[in-house]
Amino acid sequence: MLGSWQKAVKPGIVLIVLLLLWELASRAFAIPAWLLPAPLQIIETGLTGWADYGHHVSSTVQLTITGFLIGTTIGLGVATGLHLIPSLREAVYPLLILSQNIPIIVLAPLLVIWFGFGMLPKLIVIALVCFFPITVSALEGFRETDRDLKHYMAMAGATKRQMFFKLEWPNAWPYIFSGLKISATYSVMGAVISEWLGAQKGIGVYMTLASSSFRTDRVFVAIALVMMLSLLFFGLIVLIEKHVVKWKREERD
Repeated sequence: MLGSWQKAVKPGIVLIVLLLLWELASRAFAIPAWLLPAPLQIIETGLTGWADYGHHVSSTVQLTITGFLIGTTIGLGVATGLHLIPSLREAVYPLLILSQNIPIIVLAPLLVIWFGFGMLPKLIVIALVCFFPITVSALEGFRETDRDLKHYMAMAGATKRQMFFKLEWPNAWPYIFSGLKISATYSVMGAVISEWLGAQKGIGVYMTLASSSFRTDRVFVAIALVMMLSLLFFGLIVLIEKHVVKWKREERD
């Protein structure tokens, strides 16, 4: 625990120095607040404006969690199917890689045309963002299972089902959590992008309203909220990982 705090000290110092330089530059060059507000002004807006953006935060959190759960569930299901059916993996996996070359921001307007302005296109955006990291990570975890252990279980008479659930699935957990941590951070970004599709509330809506009224301080508050939510979800996944993958931590120790 002490080592973790020590690792966080240096980045914290660098961040404080950058904020101090930003504050001094804003005052020295008299930069207009609408162009680039000073950090103290942004912090003040964040602390005093909870009534303005509190309901937006709760809406984004609900949307993020729902989309994250859908995306990761589908991702794990697809990864399991591709692993158990090698011929299907050979046919589909290249298409999964190719699909990542399509920017979500470009796909989002098409989802609105196809599914309207309701909740469905927003959940699809978040699910697509979360789907790929968890699918690839799970497939990698299944593939990296120790061949000697697989051979031993096969000699012991284990069925393919037993080998998957008793060996390959537990072995993939560290890889799966790596994908979950990536998906957790991307899910908040996906939620904000999806809220640009015509939502009535959310951090994305708050950011759009702030930028259209030249309230740059509120835009920075929205950016800070996205960063904090991403770190919060990431930390939550790390905490769950420590309780689920105990054997891996004991092995490292």
